[in-house]
Amino acid sequence: MNLSTLRCRTAPIAVALALALGATACGGDDETTDAGTTAEKLSGAVRIDGSSTVFPLSEAAAELFKEVQPDVRVTVGQSGTGGGFEKFCNGETDISDASRSIKDEEKAACEAKGIAYEEFHVANDALTVVVNKDVDFTDCLTVDQLKKIWGPDSKVANWNQVDPSFPSKPLKLFGPGTDSGTFDYFTAEINGEEGASRTDYSPSEDDNVIVQGVSGTPGGLGYFGFSYFEENADKLKALQIDGGGGCVAPSSDAAQNGTYKPLARPLFVYPAASALSSQPQVLAFVEYYVANAEKIAEEALFIPLNDTQKSELQADLEKLKSGAAASPSSTG
Repeated sequence: MNLSTLRCRTAPIAVALALALGATACGGDDETTDAGTTAEKLSGAVRIDGSSTVFPLSEAAAELFKEVQPDVRVTVGQSGTGGGFEKFCNGETDISDASRSIKDEEKAACEAKGIAYEEFHVANDALTVVVNKDVDFTDCLTVDQLKKIWGPDSKVANWNQVDPSFPSKPLKLFGPGTDSGTFDYFTAEINGEEGASRTDYSPSEDDNVIVQGVSGTPGGLGYFGFSYFEENADKLKALQIDGGGGCVAPSSDAAQNGTYKPLARPLFVYPAASALSSQPQVLAFVEYYVANAEKIAEEALFIPLNDTQKSELQADLEKLKSGAAASPSSTG
């Protein structure tokens, strides 16, 4: 997949973007001060919304960017991947955070409003299944057991219904809401169909609420991005997942080398082409985000790209800088 493909971009947008980049490159005060940014002082706003998983990553990017462009105001919301794309395709934001690729219906909504965009793979995630620390009778669940728990027809309400060797203990479930890209990804990989899930659980678009629910409920189980587990490892226990090749714990290495199956996933940012071509502060922020993806991921306790992914992202950035356009019929 070519992650730099620009959907629905017209030739005039590409030319405008190239001119904007050229103007920045030819300015008198544009000595490089950090990867992806210049000495030219910018102002204005950058509006970001979307995935709650990607939220801390973009928040870290905003804080680091402020050190080199203190007059640019970057706001980051977390209405979920689906909610973020809804705002983005309505022209309400400049960048959409996503923990999954944009859906066909979201592409159509953006196209209907004339919103063209770029897609950048900026980090990785190991979607993590967590339990209350009192769940000391298992360290690993299989994909089949997770499906048994989370399937749309599931009535499992006790741990001994998951496995007869487990004790009789109430099983309480917490998870992302339906606007979440994490919900979409988990249901597709575990239940075999995106959006297919039991509904009698406690949902929230705020991962911190899921942390509180699982940590405060004996027998509790939930799932969210790896960074939220790392931040709350003192309160929760992460389960290993057996995707058919044995139990593997969520980790940076396992997500990067492909052994954490099937819950390793890419994380994206989608900047609007119009914002890139007409708002220098948005362009500068995106360049900084992409050029410093590894530093930002480490700052936010995320899983950085592997070497191959880094090369692809760098190539995407170079294409952005050159204003290269793809056919509107291309896919990312």
